[in-house]
Amino acid sequence: MLWSYVQLDDGTQFAYSETREDGTVRVAVERPVDFGFDHADCFLPAVKWFNVEGFTADDLNFLTDFIRFNAPFIFELAERQKAGPVVSTLAP
Repeated sequence: MLWSYVQLDDGTQFAYSETREDGTVRVAVERPVDFGFDHADCFLPAVKWFNVEGFTADDLNFLTDFIRFNAPFIFELAERQKAGPVVSTLAP
């Protein structure tokens, strides 16, 4: 499952997975274009792109820099998803 992280002004959307057993986090990026989306995936911390469709090398350089800058927060959010929802045991 993926959770939304952020949407840029041009509509580019970033989503992340929970932390996987190997310690990586999947990041998926989509950008709306006429009749569909450009798409790319990578795993943190390596930021090695796969399933790239529609993004140029310059686009991927920007996305790589953006993801590396945001990686600490993405990892924190992914760990929270792995831990599951917080449930209060206090009675109202």
